Amino acid sequence: MPKNPILVSESLKYHSNQDARNQICLTYCFLFLTTLANIFAFIELFQILIQEILDRHLYLAVEQLAFIIIISLLNYGNFVYQFTRLGYYKRKLKEDPTDHEKMEEMYLNNSSPLTILVPSYKEEIDIVRETLLSAALQDYPDRKVVLLIDDPPIPKNFQDFEALEKMRCLPQSLQKQFDETKSPYELAKEEFLKRKYTKTINLKFEIEELIRLYKSVTKWFQNQIQSYNDLTTKKELPEHTRVFMRDRFFGKWLNLHLERIQELKNLLSESEPSIKRIEKEYNRLANLFAVNFSSFERKKYLNLSHMPNKAMNLNSYIYLMGKSWKESQESQGTVLVRTDEKNAFLKIPAPEFLITLDADSLLLPDYAIKLANVMMSPNSDRIAVAQTPYSSIPGAQTLLEKMAGATTDIQYQIHQGFTNFGATYWVGANAMLRYKALISIKSEYEERGYKIHRYIQDNTVIEDTESTIDLLRLNWTLYNYPQRLAYSATPSDFGSLLIQRRRWANGGLIILPKLLLYIFKKPLKISRFIEAFFRIHYLGSIAVVNIGLLILMGTPLGERNDTLWIAIAAIPYFFLYGIDLVKMGYNWIDVFRVYGLNLLLIPVNLGGVFMSLNQAITGKQIPFSRTPKVIGRTVIPAFYVIAVYSLFIQLFVGFVSNFFLKNWEFAFYYFTNAMLLGYAILKFIGLKASWEDIKLTLYKPKSEIGRTVGQIF
Repeated sequence: MPKNPILVSESLKYHSNQDARNQICLTYCFLFLTTLANIFAFIELFQILIQEILDRHLYLAVEQLAFIIIISLLNYGNFVYQFTRLGYYKRKLKEDPTDHEKMEEMYLNNSSPLTILVPSYKEEIDIVRETLLSAALQDYPDRKVVLLIDDPPIPKNFQDFEALEKMRCLPQSLQKQFDETKSPYELAKEEFLKRKYTKTINLKFEIEELIRLYKSVTKWFQNQIQSYNDLTTKKELPEHTRVFMRDRFFGKWLNLHLERIQELKNLLSESEPSIKRIEKEYNRLANLFAVNFSSFERKKYLNLSHMPNKAMNLNSYIYLMGKSWKESQESQGTVLVRTDEKNAFLKIPAPEFLITLDADSLLLPDYAIKLANVMMSPNSDRIAVAQTPYSSIPGAQTLLEKMAGATTDIQYQIHQGFTNFGATYWVGANAMLRYKALISIKSEYEERGYKIHRYIQDNTVIEDTESTIDLLRLNWTLYNYPQRLAYSATPSDFGSLLIQRRRWANGGLIILPKLLLYIFKKPLKISRFIEAFFRIHYLGSIAVVNIGLLILMGTPLGERNDTLWIAIAAIPYFFLYGIDLVKMGYNWIDVFRVYGLNLLLIPVNLGGVFMSLNQAITGKQIPFSRTPKVIGRTVIPAFYVIAVYSLFIQLFVGFVSNFFLKNWEFAFYYFTNAMLLGYAILKFIGLKASWEDIKLTLYKPKSEIGRTVGQIF
């Protein structure tokens, strides 16, 4: 006997809610335990501090105070994680099932135009194609997809020329494919409207016609799925990306349309099916493949920014929106000049909403319609950014990629928790933006003698984070949609991961003063101080945690403290982290692997922090470093290889010295960290690769390495 889908859905919701309540209860218990352990730990730590002061051991007192400060800052992160976990599960309890009928009303009413911008710089064409497909096949009626090609318009070698030409042709080939596919559905809609206006509609016939049309749509999606099974045509895609597109993207589209066919068959049994529903289905079919593809290259024009970063690539196109343009020749090259529509070479309408989507990211089919529903809901007109923090594409083949993906998936949960406390940050891999909000934070500057318009900040390489503060200062808000609807590629080797994570670590300290100005602006509000608890940690944690850990691992600081309460206070963090990893499909052992990876990234994160400090002191902007996507392995600069091995030696020496001093607690601490770091070096870098990279980066010119593996310095 078939199961009742409504009862199944209610059962799943009940179990999900019960699990959320259990996790909330568990988190509260661990917060209490963490607080209690910290109270006892700090009582003992301050007793030692007071005794050193009374004994006039000034140096030892300063050392003890420094140890207390570092432990306090590390515990700050512990509390932030547990509170965001609490917020995440509280949001899951409040989550309402999506009303698709309500959302799809936009197929009957005038929908808000949507433009999806995909900035691209020297990306693999097969990856970009999948991104454009995921952007184009959104369940949203009025959409346009623009590929913003940022490669140099005049390539220096044939390989770059060939890659650029293929990228330029990609939107055209997709447009041709979609135009050919959409024709019968647009024709069916026109014929339906004729019958409607002449009042010759037979509702049963219309439903049967819709079923026929939807069956042809399912056939199209089945053919797409079959193409992903053909490895000869998808050989350039990473295996897990291929499987994701086949099962999670096109497979989901197929299932949605099979369900739609069943719904329409059920309508046949109704005495008077709704003509409104029938019209909506015709409109939806007509819009399914009705996408406008185009590309744009800002570097062709002198009067647009040529700054080498993603933010200015987006800003250049945003500036052109809502205007008509023609090309004009100057002595140095071509410029764009505003003109009327009649003489326009380029007409770009101003949409109500934008989606920015990294060229290696993928959206699920209902991403746009769900986020647009949020943006258009009553009392949501001040939401500037709606997004779903991206997750890692599941099924990674390498252990490094899997563990790096685990940290990304944990960040998804943390960002969802931020929203519960009103502390959402824009995470730039994907987001739906309100065009009006971007216009409100516009600024101008001069570049090469031309006035340049900036909407998304490019002062740092984490442009989304700084733009968050700009929006907050003008009373805009941001929102994380509580579902995983977007996925992004994770670097598959440590050299690529190094570039990505160093970039992430660069900029937080520069933005921090701007955040503090927002927090303390008048009138003061308690809600902003609650935000500050999470926002300040987000900006400063990479610097604080990594510097703190390096000091603890490299000095005898704290070794006179024999309290176990510090370790007890850390246990809830690791236990909850493990539970969360398991819930996301990982294993308990991965807690230790992720910890080892984080140890390996200490020099990388510090590299990003020092870049921030250098920019803050000198005012010299750090260029954006693209995460390479190369066949094989990205070379690791020798400095970072040497730094990682130095950290390992430092930990091992700490273990040996504390072992002979019979300082068992610290001997165990150093030994555990040394073993986990050693494991990470072997598994995530490799001894052979370490030696090869040291020789390569010390004895070969940077330009030669750059031509081989991409920008790594």
